[in-house]
Amino acid sequence: MPKFKLSVMMLLQYMMYAVWWVPLAAYLTNLEVGSTQKALILSSMAIGCMASPLVGMLADRFWPAQKVLAGLNFVHALMLLWAATTSNPDVLFICLLLAMLAYMPSWSLTSAIAMVHLPSEDFPKVRVFGSIGWVTSGIFSLTFIKLLNIDFDGTHLPFYCGAGVSMVAVLLNLTLPNTPPLAKGQKSTLIDAFGLGSVQLMKDRNFALFILFSFLSMIPFAMYYSYFSEFLLNINTQYISITINWGVLAEMGFLLLVPVAIKKFGLRKTMILGLVALSIRYFSFYAGGAIAQPWMYYIGILIHGLIFGFFYVGGQIYIDKKAPAQLKSQAQGFIFLVTFGAGLLVGNFLCARLIHHYKTAAGYNWDAIWGITTLVSVGLMVGFVLLFREDGDLRKSESK
Repeated sequence: MPKFKLSVMMLLQYMMYAVWWVPLAAYLTNLEVGSTQKALILSSMAIGCMASPLVGMLADRFWPAQKVLAGLNFVHALMLLWAATTSNPDVLFICLLLAMLAYMPSWSLTSAIAMVHLPSEDFPKVRVFGSIGWVTSGIFSLTFIKLLNIDFDGTHLPFYCGAGVSMVAVLLNLTLPNTPPLAKGQKSTLIDAFGLGSVQLMKDRNFALFILFSFLSMIPFAMYYSYFSEFLLNINTQYISITINWGVLAEMGFLLLVPVAIKKFGLRKTMILGLVALSIRYFSFYAGGAIAQPWMYYIGILIHGLIFGFFYVGGQIYIDKKAPAQLKSQAQGFIFLVTFGAGLLVGNFLCARLIHHYKTAAGYNWDAIWGITTLVSVGLMVGFVLLFREDGDLRKSESK
């Protein structure tokens, strides 16, 4: 029963977000929002990640994690309802910023809750339901377009759907297995107050390099994660959410392969495979346009799960193995702060500048955009291979 509830927790947590985030760039394009303001709105997610370590600290020291999660999802629902009622970019930014300050910490928090009640090697089997939730969020698009004959992608309707799913999640969160604060009563420092106690782990060379490359990897990752719906809009794709969700559908299978890959190859090689897939994605986008073979775009879409599962979920497992018990929630929050916080924030603005630079009277030069993103991805992959070493302690734990 706990595993079932944890699985539903993941399903709802990612469905409530995917339903409105996936088509957001297309919606902003339809509102004719400028490139800088668009990057700022899309970065509401990244800024929201800044709260992840702080929330992790609250769950580590003060309140049961499942109650913290329920409170966050309630605030998220209210802010999405507000976002659905405005087309003013400034007000929309405020709505989504507040929504993401509540929502983004939930990624690390749900991971920490699941890992308390499951062996870390079993985590991907529960996390895969997050991918299922992401994919099934496409049912809202199909329902509105096919059954109700109402436009969905690129409109304000996804915000209402996200709010509804959030409220359902609140009710479920209150029934989750109790996850008490393991560090309750321990003395807090100023660093702990900001949830950054896990920074001390940076003394380890391997851990520090992992954090650095995780941050840098988000710069090319942002081009797909934040702006791919805009690309699909530019090439006149009708079902944007469903097209992107093909990648998350494939992600379910790749996530189940994560523990198998770790057992066979080790964490280092598993994460390297994720970066190899990142390079292949952008090369397929570049080649698809350069040789006029649009089917190649689906290669980059379908291997999204290989990138996310092998490098980022693999990274979560790496964090869980490296962090002591009293820092696990903070450490999970810290990696989200570095990646989907600071990394995505920088990536969004750099990608926005790159897209704007290649804007012409005839449209966008996407071949140049994808070509540059490919080169950056290859450089990161080579750097990780050369600098990130095998961790002896983790290798021993993986072989058990």
